[in-house]
Amino acid sequence: MEKIFEQVLLYDFYGDLLTEHQRQVYEAAVFNDMSLGEIAAEQGITRQGVHDLIKRCDKILTDYESKLRLVERFEKAKEKIARINELTKTGEGATPKELQDRLAEIRRVTGDLMDTL
Repeated sequence: MEKIFEQVLLYDFYGDLLTEHQRQVYEAAVFNDMSLGEIAAEQGITRQGVHDLIKRCDKILTDYESKLRLVERFEKAKEKIARINELTKTGEGATPKELQDRLAEIRRVTGDLMDTL
């Protein structure tokens, strides 16, 4: 399941950089869960050709990520936003000092977030 999630995330960020044919085959395999045989029949190529194309697309998408790091930065930004969200949940009875500390932490995390983007 984790591999599929990774494939989907990489495709979301870099899928438009694939050719139309690569996108069709990759979407059929990853999003539509079609078998190699079904995709081969639909595309008019061999099962081996489908397999090779999917592997090539995986490598292309992974190579883009290794160079551009957009998914990595997105994940870091999500973590920082979750932290800010957590800090904004004020508990009853929080002292002014605790609230000031939370505000300072929010400012720090916001600065880190801006650096991430």
